[in-house]
This record gives sequence, structure tokens and C-alpha cells, in this order.
Amino acid sequence: MNSKILIAIALFLTVINNNVVNAQEKIWDETESQKEERMKWWTNDRFGMFIHWGIYAMPARHEWVMTREQIPLNEYEKYREYFNPDLYNPKDWARQAKKAGMKYAVITTKHHDGFCMFDSKYTDWDIMSTAYGKDIIKEWVDAFKAEGLKVGFYYSLIDWHHPNFTIDRVHPMRPSVNSKEEYDKLNIGRDMNKYREYLKNQVRELLTNYGKIDILWLDYSYPGEFGKGRDDWGSVELVKMVRELQPGILIDDRADLRDVKGGWDFITPEQYKVEKWPEINGERVPWETCQTFSGSWGYYRDETSWKNSKQLLGLLINSVSKGGNLLLNVGPTARGEFDQRAKDALSKLEEWMHYNYPSIYNCTEAPAEFEVPDNCMLTYNPDTNRLYIHLLDYPMQNFRLPGYKGKVKYAQFLHDNSELKITEPYGHHRVEDASTANDLNLNLPILKPDVEIPVIEIILE
Repeated sequence: MNSKILIAIALFLTVINNNVVNAQEKIWDETESQKEERMKWWTNDRFGMFIHWGIYAMPARHEWVMTREQIPLNEYEKYREYFNPDLYNPKDWARQAKKAGMKYAVITTKHHDGFCMFDSKYTDWDIMSTAYGKDIIKEWVDAFKAEGLKVGFYYSLIDWHHPNFTIDRVHPMRPSVNSKEEYDKLNIGRDMNKYREYLKNQVRELLTNYGKIDILWLDYSYPGEFGKGRDDWGSVELVKMVRELQPGILIDDRADLRDVKGGWDFITPEQYKVEKWPEINGERVPWETCQTFSGSWGYYRDETSWKNSKQLLGLLINSVSKGGNLLLNVGPTARGEFDQRAKDALSKLEEWMHYNYPSIYNCTEAPAEFEVPDNCMLTYNPDTNRLYIHLLDYPMQNFRLPGYKGKVKYAQFLHDNSELKITEPYGHHRVEDASTANDLNLNLPILKPDVEIPVIEIILE
């Protein structure tokens, strides 16, 4: 092949590659300031409810039960036959979420087992084919919007029920030996092109039939050997459609498009406490951690590792202290109620948020000039110029704020707005030196207030 033909081919490939890149870059055209404005409500609200609910509430042993136990499809389908959540009352759910201080909620419209909790014209593997026979998602959207809460949908990219979804390493029908030959045998007759169309059609239904939707979780990608990523989902075209249908919507980062401008709005660290504000390529990014009350997302009757109220509050405060949000999950029972453990946890959150919500809403990471005192977490409201000190361990009388001298106008407990005096440290035979010259001391009562985690509100100079 001569050099002219090689050059021509190289130029052609360059054009093709550039067109692909340009197409990706045009998923969403907005400036950083426009994005900040679009996301402002979410950044201010900070706290939402995740709801994992589906027919996996009937076996009641984890939402991944179908693949964990490799349950055959015909056996798993029995749960549809008996699913009838007669106690489902989304108005009550919405009231509980609002009382707990949550400002928005995201519900699973379809999880990995493929069962749809909404009325879909593309499948009969949905709520309309059960004894319940009503569109659960429509009822939910109406109830949560009526309480003034923003609403979001979780939609699983994975579908273990669909006949054209190819078997992969997390599928219930996965082979015992990971080899291409074994997967090829199992996938004879399956066509991901048809599944991609199904996926796109259902997302269109969700974003067309329920009014304004504020958040979309597409979950999740696992590229690599015997996995699935953006090309399997058709993520670029899918997200383009989402942006066209709901221009104001916020989208998570799990469609495998982190390197595509407009392919996502926030990242989603799951089930661990973030140590610092997450960055991508050295830039801080919007983020939200999703967490469970226990070790499972769906209802798990016998699960015992439930977090206590201090741990849950710690997750919320920690998230805000590092510029992020918390999406805290509830897994309702098969009859359609939050179980008593979840109700109790929400009640404790309500009790704390009733008094201390100003340290959460509209707050973010404190300016770097404010050192974090021992056994504390800081949040900061830039609009009011107020700093919030969360006392994880209650100090005894003297509370030293390192380097705060000259920066504090007034201090008070947040739960009752009672003054905390700025004083010299109390104690006989105390030794002070130059290293503490710029510290400030607050005189706290000896007895800890009757608050799980007391909060000090600092009005700054």
C-alpha cells in the first residue's frame, strides 16, 4: 500500500475520531456557572432519601438475592404472583421523609432483577401484572411532590430478566468457569441491540409520563472482562435523550461517562465515609454519598448490622463538612411499609434535625483558615457567614478553638440559642504559652445538653 493511501486513511480516521469526540462533548452545552445554578437546589438541600423497593422485598434477604443465590428465572417469577403491598401509603412515606429533614427522594423504578414498579408498555414484568395492579411510581411521585419534596428515579441499566440482556459476570445464570467460550454458549440468541432499545424506551417513559423529574440515577457500569460499560448501554445517546426530555435534571455518574462533558453531574461514593472533598483531575466535583441504615439496600428481615443514630448523624455531618450530600436509604417491606427499625431511625433524625437543620442546609466545607477542633466536625454557611461546630465528644467546660481569636463575634448552642461565653480558660495552675496566644476559649456547661450531637453556632466577624 503506497504512502498516499496510508495518509488518506489516517486523515479519514482522524476525522472520524474528532467527530466522535465532538459528539460526546455536545451531550450538554453549558458553562460551569450555568451548571452551578442548575444544581443549586440540590447543593443547598444536602439531605435526601433513597428508596430500594421491589419484589425482592418478599424473599427479604438482600436486593441482589436473585444473583447471590443464582435463582432460576422461573423460580424467581413466583414473587410477582404474590406481590401485593396492601399497606403501601406513599403519603405517609413522604411525611416521614420530610419530618426527618430530607428535602428530596429517589426511588427504584427498576432494579437489577428487571421488575418494573411502574406501568410500562414494553414489558409485562411490571407492577400492573401483579395483584396490586396500580402504578406505584405514579402514586409515589404525586405524594412526594405534594409534600414539597423533589423527586428522582433510579433505573437499573442491568436487567437479569430480559431475554436479550447478555449473561455476564454478575448475572444469575453466569457460568461456573469464566471463559469466553462458556459465555458465548449461554448468550446464543441474546441481542444487546434489542436490549439497548428497550432500555432507552423505558427511560423515555419514565421521563415523559410523570411530569418534572429532578434526579436520575442510572446504575451501574462494570466494564472489563465479562462486564458492561458505556457501549453496552449506549450511554452517550441515552444521556443525550435524557437531557432533551428533562433539561433541568441531575444525573449520576454510573453510565460510564465520567470523561464525557455533560455525561454526569455528580459522583456517588457508596457505603463509606469520604475523607476529603472528592476531586477529578485535581478539580473538586459535586458529590453525594449513598448509605444504608444497615448492610442491605432492599428489605432484609434478618440483617442485624444497623447503624445507631450517632453513626447516621455522623454520616450526614461528615458529608456536608466536605461539601457533599447524603442520600440515606430505606428498604420497605413487601406490604409497603417502612419496618420499625427504619421508622425508629428516621424518628431520631427528625429529633436532631428539628433543632440543628441550619448546620446542614445551605452549608458546605468550612474555610481553610478555621482549624477543626479535636473530636469535632465543621460546617459553614457562606451566605450567613456562620460556622457550625459539631461536638462528637462533649468537652469538659473549657472548649479551645485553635487560632479563632479575633474571628468570633458571638457563640451559642444551636438547639436553644443559649449563649456560650468567651472567657479565659478555667482551671487552677494552668500553664499558657505562645502557642495558644491566638486561641479562643468557650465556657461550656459541665453537663452535656440532651442532644445526640450538640452544635455550636459561631457568628463570625
